[in-house]
Amino acid sequence: MSSKSLSLKTRLNWLIDAAVFIGGLIASITGIYFLFLPSGGYRGGRNPFYGITLLFDRHTWDNLHTWLGIVMIIAAIVHFAIHWSWVKMMTKRVIDAARAHGSKFSQGAKINIAIDGTIATSFVIAAISGLYFFFFPEGNRVTVLFDATTWDLIHTWSGVAIAVAALVHLAIHWRWVTNVTGRFFQGWWQPTEVKLVQVNKLNSEA
Repeated sequence: MSSKSLSLKTRLNWLIDAAVFIGGLIASITGIYFLFLPSGGYRGGRNPFYGITLLFDRHTWDNLHTWLGIVMIIAAIVHFAIHWSWVKMMTKRVIDAARAHGSKFSQGAKINIAIDGTIATSFVIAAISGLYFFFFPEGNRVTVLFDATTWDLIHTWSGVAIAVAALVHLAIHWRWVTNVTGRFFQGWWQPTEVKLVQVNKLNSEA
C-alpha cells in the first residue's frame, strides 16, 4: 500500500466530516437568507424586501435550511459517536487541568479546545432550537420554555457562533484538510497508466 493512501477509518471520517461541512455550509447560507429577509410583509414594517425571490422562493429556502440542517445533525451525531472515547479522554484532561491535578495544555491546544467547545455548545443549542421550529412550524407555534421570538433569537445567534468558530477551526487546520482531501481523491484522478504501474508494483512485492 502506498504511504500516501488513507486508511478506511480515515476515509470514513472524511466522508462524515464532509457531510457535516456541506450540511452546515448550506444551512448557514440559507440562515443568512432568513436573517436578512425575515418573515413579515411590507405593511407590517418589518421587512421591506418581503416577496423578493432570490434564486429560489421562500418555501424552497426553508426546505433547504431544514433538511440540510437535519443532515448536519445526523452526521454530527455519528461523528460524535465515533470519537466518543476521544471526547471522554479530552473532557477528563480538561477537568483535571482545571483542578490543577495535571494534564497541562499548550497554548495551541487551549485555543483548539476553546474553539471546539464553542462549536459543540453552539451546535447543540442551534439543533435544539431548530427542532423547535421543525415540530412547531409557523401557524402552530406554542410556548416551550420560551416564546417563538426567543427561540428564533437563540437559533440565529447560536448559528452565527457556529459559523464564526467553524471558520476559525477550518483556518487553523487548513493544511491538514487540504492534505487529507487531496489524498482522499488522489486515486480518482490519477492517470490509468500510473494506476497500472502501482498495481504491478504491489503484485511484484506480494
